[in-house]
Amino acid sequence: MAKQAVGLIETRGLACLVVGVDAMLKSADVSLVGPMKQVGNALCNAVVTGDVAAVKAAIDAGAAAAATCGEVVSAHVIARPDDAIDGVITKAEAAAARAPRK
Repeated sequence: MAKQAVGLIETRGLACLVVGVDAMLKSADVSLVGPMKQVGNALCNAVVTGDVAAVKAAIDAGAAAAATCGEVVSAHVIARPDDAIDGVITKAEAAAARAPRK
């Protein structure tokens, strides 16, 4: 994995996730990995990558912003993830790259 850390945020409801992701992307030099996903039972999640300090700052800012308009179920940072994590996180991104363009 080229990035040094992975950050995950999970909320109940899409609107507060969008608010949280917006805050994450504006607060630190991180990249959104793939689309935001609906897990089920109104749970939605998003994943960001970057260096450890940036991901930590982004997750803190995103969780605080999302909590102002909804429920944050979990927010977590994984520093120096194992290479096997890359295959799990980038599946949607790889699928999007393989999809034919119109």
